[in-house]
Amino acid sequence: MAQCSWPNNSETMQAYHDEEWCRPTRDDRYIFELLNLEGAQAGLSWSIVLSKREAYQAAFKNFDITYCAGLSDEDLEAIKENYNVIKHFAKLQSVRSNAQATSRVQEEFGSLADFLWSFVDSEPIINQWEDSAQMPAESPLSVQISKELKKRGFKFVGPVTTYSFLQAIGMVDDHIKTCDFHTSNRKRIL
Repeated sequence: MAQCSWPNNSETMQAYHDEEWCRPTRDDRYIFELLNLEGAQAGLSWSIVLSKREAYQAAFKNFDITYCAGLSDEDLEAIKENYNVIKHFAKLQSVRSNAQATSRVQEEFGSLADFLWSFVDSEPIINQWEDSAQMPAESPLSVQISKELKKRGFKFVGPVTTYSFLQAIGMVDDHIKTCDFHTSNRKRIL
């Protein structure tokens, strides 16, 4: 069967594709991590971000939302200097603002997952692409969620970044339909 081509020959990208990408999750800490990693990707390649993931996890205490919400500019400057993260200071600041926004969403909706999954009535969108080239960079759903996230104080959540984020947390399954990891095929092989 044809597989998704985007991981190329990268072991890290292939592992992410096989084990995480488009797999539905409702774990707020993990969702928060992916939200920030996707934001860090803006203007860069996903392979660069994945290569720095362990450093991000160490710097942000495994993306502990409460810890991240309390970071000062001095803390963020120390992270910039002492960890192998992307050195764009506004992206580092966005981890703090996204943590603060996540906390407010959790208070209002019970969890970040409940808030996000409400946009799709708790059911993932399972696309049936023949080829990765058919996959859009954004969708009406990512535009809608992007606007709502921005309104609530989230940063680095434009429609394209949000679309990648929706794939990352499994709200959208964009594996090509012949890929072993497409939802319909995963169910068959489990």
